[in-house]
Amino acid sequence: MALHDLIGESRKILTEIDEAEFDKPWTMRNGEQIYFTMPKKNVVRTWCLNHLFHHRGQLTVYLRLLNIPLPGTYGPSADTAG
Repeated sequence: MALHDLIGESRKILTEIDEAEFDKPWTMRNGEQIYFTMPKKNVVRTWCLNHLFHHRGQLTVYLRLLNIPLPGTYGPSADTAG
């Protein structure tokens, strides 16, 4: 499935889901081993978004080491003109 399709599907799910669903617990496990249980809204913020930010940071360091101009992530970067 293309990224564009996944984003569209994610938006659809997030607009249709009852907000109370995010207060329900979610458990990360590996078989019988439980790593943690917390409300879904906390999982989205602490695990999903922070993980995304972490890997974006890794990518920018890698690009910088290769002398590749960095694209703007939250607006223009120091490498973009203007």
